[in-house]
Amino acid sequence: MAARTLDIDSAWELVLSAVNRTNVTLPLPGTDKEAVKLNGHGAWHLMQPATGEAKDLLSVFLPLCRPVAEDGRPKVIGQLGQSLDGRIATVTGRSRFINGDDGITHLHRIRAVSDAVIVGAGTASTDNPRLTVRRTSGRNPVRVVIDRHHRVPDSHHLFTDGEAPTLRLVAGHYDKSRNPSIGSGVSEIPCLGDADAEAPIDPEFILEVLADFGLKKVFVEGGGVTVSAFLNAGLLDRLHVMVAPMIIGSGRPAFSLPEIDFLDDALRPRARLVNLGSDMLFDLDFSRDRKLD
Repeated sequence: MAARTLDIDSAWELVLSAVNRTNVTLPLPGTDKEAVKLNGHGAWHLMQPATGEAKDLLSVFLPLCRPVAEDGRPKVIGQLGQSLDGRIATVTGRSRFINGDDGITHLHRIRAVSDAVIVGAGTASTDNPRLTVRRTSGRNPVRVVIDRHHRVPDSHHLFTDGEAPTLRLVAGHYDKSRNPSIGSGVSEIPCLGDADAEAPIDPEFILEVLADFGLKKVFVEGGGVTVSAFLNAGLLDRLHVMVAPMIIGSGRPAFSLPEIDFLDDALRPRARLVNLGSDMLFDLDFSRDRKLD
């Protein structure tokens, strides 16, 4: 009998079964046939024939599934969805929907393999996101909104739908001993300093706070200013930039980074290009630029 060809749906089931696992061989869904072997160094070996879409899915997501050592630094992935001319929203802040259906499904898949998903107050206020896994299978991550000044309306989905735990990071001085356990509702965590402070957020400290809750695989979903802050701080292991075949002509830029004078100072991550269907994905690997655990 000919070997079953792994399709994209079966590949996604393999991805979910690989979350936080290493040195294992995963069976083909619904069978006892070996499908993917994972080793302890992040490499993987496909043991069944697969479609091109399935291979792309495994190559993009299996690196995100590796477990994080209990005493290791967090693993952080960022995401930006942009137009061909590098815009993530119109001048009025409208960004729904720059990316197509396949790009949105990809976004939900990243959520499904993450412990926590972060958004800034501007994105949360304008887009009123749910930050849940609805376009694919998997579990919802803990939702984290950086909201120093309580800008996000209390009526927004993050605070009312009860679909996933939500941490609202607000002004105040951090006291680890007062952290609540993560339940199904909303928890305010004072940790962003004085309410009248205008200083930018400290991404590294935010990761430390999340680690205190056991959240070590962190997805920085947006917006552009928040993702850029983590990128500029050298805290992203990977960045997924999804480019839609659209030209907006004006609006908010994807990246907000310090100016450079010479191209030698530009960021040059390892990159691979994946056709998602409705969008093109630039899978950017910054891990070589970060210190080892």
